[in-house]
Amino acid sequence: MSYRVELVQRAADELEALPKHVQKKVARWLDLLSRDPRYVRTKQLVSKGELRRLHVGKDHVVVYAVRDTEGLVLVVRIADRKDVYRGL
Repeated sequence: MSYRVELVQRAADELEALPKHVQKKVARWLDLLSRDPRYVRTKQLVSKGELRRLHVGKDHVVVYAVRDTEGLVLVVRIADRKDVYRGL
């Protein structure tokens, strides 16, 4: 099953603010998540309910939710690993 990937406005703004080479890395990983949202390198965030995270490189993290009934991967944050969990 293929999933649709959508970014909330905050995540879209965060993605746009990243350097171009990091944007390309994130785009490749988002494509992978559209095919397998529970990829082995992702992890469920225990204290955040349905949220999962994926490290992109060593400095950036994508936080997202999987909605199987809708076939949707909803990206809620794309930020530096030191800041990504603030305000979730």
